[in-house]
Amino acid sequence: MQSVGLCRVYIVNKIVLRMSSTKLTYEDAIHKLNLLQSNIATIKQIRKDIKAGQENTNLKDMKNYLMRTGVTMPILDQLSVIHVAGTKGKGSTSAMCESILRAHGFRTGFYSSPHLVAVRERIRLDGRMLSKSQFAEYFHQVYDALYESKTVEGDMPKYFSFLTVLAFNVFLKEKVDVAIIEVGIGGIVDYTNILRKVPVVGITSLGLDHTSILGNTLPEIAAAKAGIMKPDCEAYTVQQPPEAMAVLRSVASNVRCCLTTIPEFHTYKFQNGYKISIELEAYRINASLAIQLSHAWMRKARHTINNINNQEYSDMTNNYTDNDNKCILVDTLTKETVIGLKECNWPGRYQVIKTDHAKFFLDGAHTKESMAICVKWFEENNRDHTKVLIFSATGDRDATVLLKPLADIDFQDVYFVIPKAHKEVTDKNDNYSMLEQRELLLKCDNHAMTWKLLNKRSKVTIQECVSDVLQCIHKKSNVSVLITGSLHLVGAALSIIDPNLSEDV
Repeated sequence: MQSVGLCRVYIVNKIVLRMSSTKLTYEDAIHKLNLLQSNIATIKQIRKDIKAGQENTNLKDMKNYLMRTGVTMPILDQLSVIHVAGTKGKGSTSAMCESILRAHGFRTGFYSSPHLVAVRERIRLDGRMLSKSQFAEYFHQVYDALYESKTVEGDMPKYFSFLTVLAFNVFLKEKVDVAIIEVGIGGIVDYTNILRKVPVVGITSLGLDHTSILGNTLPEIAAAKAGIMKPDCEAYTVQQPPEAMAVLRSVASNVRCCLTTIPEFHTYKFQNGYKISIELEAYRINASLAIQLSHAWMRKARHTINNINNQEYSDMTNNYTDNDNKCILVDTLTKETVIGLKECNWPGRYQVIKTDHAKFFLDGAHTKESMAICVKWFEENNRDHTKVLIFSATGDRDATVLLKPLADIDFQDVYFVIPKAHKEVTDKNDNYSMLEQRELLLKCDNHAMTWKLLNKRSKVTIQECVSDVLQCIHKKSNVSVLITGSLHLVGAALSIIDPNLSEDV
């Protein structure tokens, strides 16, 4: 589909972002990227600093990194962005938003995290992850610019901040019409929040997650997420708990932007007979938010578009209504919007894969709220089959909170596993982790002990990698396997069950 092309001039520093004279490979890029990971000691120190109230320098550092690659703040301001934060659903909301805009003919960039199988999934152009050659080319340009401009040893961005710098460089050089940017953690001090000119902001369902970084209460988490709101932006959110909504409204008032709660999905009208039904309630909520975000961006952008049919946009404006907050809501879905929703593919979330010996249910649920939805989804689709659980939880998440709803299911076998595909993973692999093996195994042991307190019926096994678990399951027949607790676990499983996911597209 052809881009309608916004009239925007991008400036790229060709001196800084020069091509290397030596052909460097994708594997070289992954090796260098993995060396930018934080080890467990660094992660623990960051959490201690946060608790001690030390100043966060993320945005200051980000500005410096971008400038060293030739991207000044005025250049970054040229990127037209939809910024999405939240506890659960921000990835699927962003993916649906991107798909809707692409179906309307716009050239899209999409930055998300984490990846499932290949790190290239995090940076997409027109809905497709970068090819290995594209990723390698852009990676080495940006990496070399940063490495050669170091003032002291170690003056390099860490893993996530590097990828954020890379994504912004890619989207600017590729002249995307719109970039959908998913927040990494929180919002207010997230590296993506270096963005100053953001016309449209979305905040998905809020809950307790990353509490060692964001705070232990819902109002604290809401304040962190609301930090992406900018003056004069249009902010949209879903129904939130009252204490969270109060914080969102307060921040919106302080920064002088409108904040609107999206309508329920069943209230939409459809244009010319193009309809869509979405079974999962969580996805209906995310779809409604994606609809509002994408149409808000199109409405705000239409005055700068010179090569689009005027009647098409005239017809579109008839589908908008004002609400009490004087933000604008779309109430009728165009053919393109329905197509965008139908064609959106977001693996690892409520995904089912059938094989000869098992039916795999994969969902990266890692919060109390998302796990409750996952459990309901799994039970509704499994009445009589033998049930197996593969579980892993990462970071500082409270595994008891995640395991409690799972313990009510009659699992015959439960596997607690390190979330990697194979035992031996080198630093040239997309899913290499610097976290120490003994720390990861200790976490599995703790999870197993927690499970035995909650459920004494299941047979519990600890494994060092997902491939070992799948070999055990391969000996069974007609089983339903739930893989959940972590997107890293789901990605490791998908790399084995569906290896085509990581192929160049």
